[in-house]
Amino acid sequence: MSFFSKLFTRENKESLNQGLAKTKESFFGKIAKAVAGKSSVDASVLDDLEEVLISGDVGVGTTIKIIQRIEDRVKRDKYVSTTELNGILKEEIIGLLSESNPVGSEPELLPSIKPYVIMVVGVNGVGKTTTIGKLAHHYKQAGKSVMLGAADTFRAAAVDQLIIWSERVGVPIVHQGMGSDPASVAFDTLSSATSKGADIVIIDTAGRLHNKVNLMNELTKIKNVMKKVVPDAPHEVLLVLDGSTGQNAVEQCKQFTAATAVNALAVTKLDGTAKGGVVIGISDEFKIPVKYIGVGEKMTDLQLFHSAEFVDSLFS
Repeated sequence: MSFFSKLFTRENKESLNQGLAKTKESFFGKIAKAVAGKSSVDASVLDDLEEVLISGDVGVGTTIKIIQRIEDRVKRDKYVSTTELNGILKEEIIGLLSESNPVGSEPELLPSIKPYVIMVVGVNGVGKTTTIGKLAHHYKQAGKSVMLGAADTFRAAAVDQLIIWSERVGVPIVHQGMGSDPASVAFDTLSSATSKGADIVIIDTAGRLHNKVNLMNELTKIKNVMKKVVPDAPHEVLLVLDGSTGQNAVEQCKQFTAATAVNALAVTKLDGTAKGGVVIGISDEFKIPVKYIGVGEKMTDLQLFHSAEFVDSLFS
C-alpha cells in the first residue's frame, strides 16, 4: 500500500508504537508518579503534571495551554479523578494538535501540480538527506517520477550522500562540484525536470546556521531562481528537525522560519529519544503542519503525521 494512502495500516501503527516507546515509557512513568496516592486532580497534581510536560519537551507555552484546558475541565465537571486524567490529557493534546495540523487528521495525497517542487531545509545532522531519500522512494513507489537536486554545495559529503540515495532509490539527480552556486544547481534541476516531465522535484539546501542574514539571502536567491523556471516554486518548503534534540529543535525552527517561508515540518529520530513531546510543542508554537515523522531506519519508518494516531500511540 502506498505511503500516501489515507489508510493508516497495522504496519504503520506498529512502527509508530515502537518508535514512540521511549517517549511513552518516560512520559507515563512520570505521570504515574505525579498522581501516586491522589484520588482527584487538584492543584498539586496539576503542578506535577506541568513539570512532567515541560521536562518531556512539550515546551512551556504549550504546557500552560494544556494545563489551563484541564483546569477548565476540572472546574466545569467539579470533580475529576486521577484515573480520568490520561483520557482528558489525550483529548486536549489531540485538540491542540488538530488546531495546528490540518494535514494531521487528513494527510495530503499526491500533489496534482507538476512538477511539484519541494525545497528541503535544516541544519546538518538532523536526517535531512535520509528524509529526502525516503521521500523520493515513497513518491516513486506511488508511481511518480522523481528528480533530486544537490544544492548543498558547501559540503562534499552532502552531495555524495544524496548521490548514494539517488542510486539506491533509482531516481536521477542533478549535481555540480563542491562550492558551486546552490541557486545554479536548483535552476538546472528544475530545467531538467521540466524538460523530462518529472512529477516531483526535491531540492536539498545547505544546513548552516552561522549567520541568519546569509542564510536568508541564500534561500531567497534559490527560491527566486526556481521561479524563473517554475513560477510558483517551491510549492513546499520542508524543514527537517531532529526530535532527539528537544528544545534545540525548537530553536532551529525559530531560525529557519525567520529565514524563509517554511510551510511543512518533518521531525526525525523519534525512535531514539524520550523527547517525542517536542512534536506537540513545535506544532503548537509555530502553527506549521508537521507533515512527516521519522520513527525508525526502514524506508517505511518515515510516516505521514496523523495527530490522532500519534497521540494514541503515546497513550495506548
